[in-house]
Amino acid sequence: MARPFTAVAVLSAAALFYGTVIERNAFTVRRFDVPVLPPGSDPLRVLHLSDLHITANQRNKHDWIRGLAALRPDLVVNTGDTLSAENAIPAVLRSLEPLFDFPGVFVPGNNDYYAPRPKNPMRYFGPPPETHQLTAPPLPWPDLAAAMSEAGWTDLTHRRTRLKVAQHEVAFAGLDDPHLRRARYQLIAGPADEDALVRIGVLHSPEPELLGAFAADGYDLVLAGHTHGGQVRLPFGPALVTNCGIDRNRARWLHRWDERMYFHVCAGLGTNPYMPIRFCCRPEATLLTLLPSR
Repeated sequence: MARPFTAVAVLSAAALFYGTVIERNAFTVRRFDVPVLPPGSDPLRVLHLSDLHITANQRNKHDWIRGLAALRPDLVVNTGDTLSAENAIPAVLRSLEPLFDFPGVFVPGNNDYYAPRPKNPMRYFGPPPETHQLTAPPLPWPDLAAAMSEAGWTDLTHRRTRLKVAQHEVAFAGLDDPHLRRARYQLIAGPADEDALVRIGVLHSPEPELLGAFAADGYDLVLAGHTHGGQVRLPFGPALVTNCGIDRNRARWLHRWDERMYFHVCAGLGTNPYMPIRFCCRPEATLLTLLPSR
C-alpha cells in the first residue's frame, strides 16, 4: 500500500508545483474570428482583457500586459477584476499605459470593489449564495475608474454609447458587476443601435439571464470574464466550476448564444492571491478579429 500512496503524493506535489509556479505564469494570447460584421466590412481587432488581479509586485505580469500593445488592436475591452490590492492602482496604470493609445471600454468586477480574502475551495462546488457577505475591505475602484477614464477609456457601467473605432461607429452597452448583484439591466434595456457597424455588450460575470437579455435586444457580441476559465480544469476536459450561472463547458472562449449573437468568456490573466494556481487553464488575453458574417 505504501508505494501507491507514495506515487499519488509525488504526482500531487508535482501537479501543485506545476500549477502554482509554471502554468500560473505562462501567459498567452488566444485568437478567435467572430463573424458579426456586415458583408464587405473591414475586420476589427478587439483585445479582450479580464481578471488581471494586479498587485504591486507582479512585475512579470505588468510587463507582459504592456507588451500586448504590439498587437495594435483597434479596440481594448476590459471586463473587470483588474485590482487585487489597495495599493495596486499605480501598477495597473503602468501595466495598461501603452494600451491607452487605443480606444477602450471597461466595467468593474467584484474584486474591483472588495479585496480578495481566503475561501474554502469546496464552497465553489455548492450553489451560489443568495446574498454576498461584503465583509472584505473595500478597494478604491472609483479612483481606478476615474484614472482609466482620464487616460481615454470609456466607463460602460450601466451605460449605452457609441464610439468611433477604426473609422466606424460601434455601439456598446455595459453593466455593473452581476456577481455582487449590482447589475441593473433595465438601465440599458432597449433595442440595440441598428445604425452602428456592430453592437457589443460588456459585463463581468456571464450570467445566462443577462446574456439572454443582450441577445433579445439585438446585440451581436457580448464579452465577459470572471470564471478564470475554471482556473483548474480536467486535462482535455471541462472546467470543474465556473463560480457563476454559465455551464462548465462554456466557462471560457467563444460560443454561440443563438443564431444571431456570440459571446466570449476570457479566462483572464490572474488568480485570487489566496489561490495562486492554474491547471490546464493558462492565463490569457484574447485577440478577437471581427469579420463579415457569412
